[in-house]
Amino acid sequence: MLLPTLLSEISSHDFEAAETLIGILRFVLIFIGARVLSEILVRLELPTILGELLAGVVVGASGLHLLVPPETQVQLSGAFTDVIAKLAHVPADAVPSLYNDSFGALQSVATLGLYSLLFLTGLESELDELMAVGKQAFSVAVVGVVLPFALGTFGLMTIFHVDAIPAIFAGASMTATSIGITASVFGELGYLRTREGQIVIGAAVLDDILGIVILAVVVSLGAGGSLNITPIIQLVVAAVLFVVVALILSRRAAPAFDWVIDQLNAPGSKLVGAYLLMGASCFTATAIGLEAALGAFAAGLIASTSKHHREIQAAVTPIVGLFATVFFVLVGAGMDLSVINPSVPAARSALIIAGFLFIVAIVGKVAAGWAVFGKQPTNHLVVGLGMMPRGEVGLIFLGLGTASGLLGPGLEAAVLLMVIGTTFLAPVLLRLVLKGKPPEDGNRVPDEFVADPLAGSS
Repeated sequence: MLLPTLLSEISSHDFEAAETLIGILRFVLIFIGARVLSEILVRLELPTILGELLAGVVVGASGLHLLVPPETQVQLSGAFTDVIAKLAHVPADAVPSLYNDSFGALQSVATLGLYSLLFLTGLESELDELMAVGKQAFSVAVVGVVLPFALGTFGLMTIFHVDAIPAIFAGASMTATSIGITASVFGELGYLRTREGQIVIGAAVLDDILGIVILAVVVSLGAGGSLNITPIIQLVVAAVLFVVVALILSRRAAPAFDWVIDQLNAPGSKLVGAYLLMGASCFTATAIGLEAALGAFAAGLIASTSKHHREIQAAVTPIVGLFATVFFVLVGAGMDLSVINPSVPAARSALIIAGFLFIVAIVGKVAAGWAVFGKQPTNHLVVGLGMMPRGEVGLIFLGLGTASGLLGPGLEAAVLLMVIGTTFLAPVLLRLVLKGKPPEDGNRVPDEFVADPLAGSS
């Protein structure tokens, strides 16, 4: 009864002032924290996205308690509460309620960031890049998805007795491959135009498609709380058909999409057109029982063959840089890393699970390097190591699991450690294996077949 009484005593002006201050302070914390840690990681030649995630951990539920999602049920920092109470002239006891009530707006921004990031991922997926090494890339991708997914899922269920749906989701999170991290390392060392480099790039694109389809099915099943065979088959068929239609439309619908864009003369028409396409695709995916994230990715595939592709990419990239930062910081903020504190006996099982996932994540992808067939000489270890980093794609998958509530705190932290571990380790191992070993000219893919995922990116 105390809280409603306090809220009733707050004037409308003070109420609005408190909510405004809370919203502004949250954004300031997000962007300052993300920028500081991202700048540090850039200088260490590591992905900035990890800096955003770690920033969330520092200011969130596992750190300073300045950014605490309501579902964590972590008490808001007293310093944060006192600052808002004094500046807005509201009772300190009322601030946590105002904080939780207004948190939905921030989560909406984060969701827009996730969808924008998946749209950009699909937009940058050059399907023609599979021309020169398509069959080899396909075999590597399939093994790189099936092996870690199967080992992770069944290992969690049989060894650690994890429930089916969380185990399947954790297994699915290991199917990802970060095309950006691998492409950066290959490009730096001069291996991007080699047979190995192009196989990895093509396989990474297919991994994203297969992984997102799996996750769309798992998230939909998790919402229903069941694991019956009939809805699984229906969802898999729906997901596959959805992606196939998106791939077909990426070839056939581009002229119609371009015509619509050309009719728009107001500033920002290409950005608006792209987001209208994404909205329609997300709506369609949700309407047939799939995850809206799959729709965002499919929309990117459709737009990837547009004649306005580069302009759309240039317009969307800053949006992703802004809003996706909010998404990843919130993912980190919601992490409860106390569940993996080795000094707490009950937390040691989570660390053991994290070690298991990390080993499976490495073995599953490195083994995929030996799925390359053909008479041409191939460095199988390089291919396998190139498939290892989960990076931003793994964090997207983890974010989906966090948002849908499918992962418990221990398993969530274990997946996070797996993603961070493979992302840090893969570039180091690739540099050790490739440094000082320039590729042979005969092992290069002809330039007309080379796909450079870094070209045109900002």
